[in-house]
Amino acid sequence: FFFFNDTATTEIYTEQIVGSVRCVQETGVHGDPDYATRDLFNHIKNGESATWTFSIQVMPEHEAANYRWNIFDVTKVWPHADYPLIPVGKMVLNRNPENYFAEVEQSAFAPANLIPGIEPSPDKMLQGRLFSYLDTHRHRLGGNHDQIPVNCPYRTRVNNGVRDGLMVVNGNQGSKPNYEPNSHGTQIEDPSKIESQYKISGLVMRFKPNHPNSDFAQPGDLFRKVMTEDKRKILIDNIVGHLKNANKEIQERQVRIFFKCDPEYGNRVAEGLGMPAIKSRL
Repeated sequence: FFFFNDTATTEIYTEQIVGSVRCVQETGVHGDPDYATRDLFNHIKNGESATWTFSIQVMPEHEAANYRWNIFDVTKVWPHADYPLIPVGKMVLNRNPENYFAEVEQSAFAPANLIPGIEPSPDKMLQGRLFSYLDTHRHRLGGNHDQIPVNCPYRTRVNNGVRDGLMVVNGNQGSKPNYEPNSHGTQIEDPSKIESQYKISGLVMRFKPNHPNSDFAQPGDLFRKVMTEDKRKILIDNIVGHLKNANKEIQERQVRIFFKCDPEYGNRVAEGLGMPAIKSRL
């Protein structure tokens, strides 16, 4: 996203306070797609809360073009040493829904729902979701899904001239005109809310990204520098548990990828699969 007043590109992070889970047979987690949902529900039901630390990273726009990592590659992170996390607050879940359909199934989140001062960046993944999320909600819940109680604002009122459609439940914005210009002096566009301008350069076409950043350096840093030995062991156990039933050719191909990230990473996966470590380097 872009933040304006100070022109900058921004990444948003949430750090969830959870532990690693061993996804293997003896934990009871393996093959249970509802494990995480049930664990969260029971945790809150027992009077506890789930907390996320909400932080952002901010990069001045002029640094984005020549940064060593492709900032629009969703598989890459911005190292905290370059752009430290800026704490914003906490996100807390402290109660379970009373009615799952009304409060969960009908919820309609979309990255296109933005407030003045925060605008979407050219990130291709984000650009696709700006359209697709709202389009899905219109198909799934109807054109007036934003009037469903779980989705509608309570501290303000919509004043955009959007009218009619199925399942209008909020008075349809009354009898005032819903077009501009009109003789009543209402529905006047606010020019301060128009999207900001930004510069682009180069050709617009379909092509494979040619940024020189490595696809293996950051996973290697994660394995060596970020994870503790306990977390590395859980990671290896989980990978081996899922990969052990795959074809040998697929196992070898995956181990080579892990080895490119970090030799120890690849060798430990290879050992867990009963594969000669030296072969994984090919």
